[in-house]
Amino acid sequence: MNDLMAQLRPDLSRESLGVGPGFPGVAPNPLLSGDARKRNAELRTGALALGVLVDWREVNSNPRVVLMLDVETADGLSFRGIADEDLTITELTRLAPGQTLPVRYRPAVMDHCVALARDADPASVQRLSDEIASRKRS
Repeated sequence: MNDLMAQLRPDLSRESLGVGPGFPGVAPNPLLSGDARKRNAELRTGALALGVLVDWREVNSNPRVVLMLDVETADGLSFRGIADEDLTITELTRLAPGQTLPVRYRPAVMDHCVALARDADPASVQRLSDEIASRKRS
């Protein structure tokens, strides 16, 4: 499937997104893909991390976008994360490279898939941000 998406949308290929072979690819329609639905459900309960927005690609005019983020976890792990999200027009216009966003990931899987943590408690996000910043100072 990823080969098909890479042919149809070269901007959504693994190489273009900056991820390796562990990335399952962008589903043409995540609502029809059982794997994508399962992944999204698992990400909603995943571990909290912080992602710095690198770039994004519009997939359709819903607007559905693929966000590329450099993610840092509470454990000190860093990786390129890819979030496949439906955003409002307002959210889309507020995207800016370098913006830090709370995300959720699946530590047991580590396939580059993340999701925006829209439900994250601001105090938890701040604690995580402070923890990451203190580790960088050390």
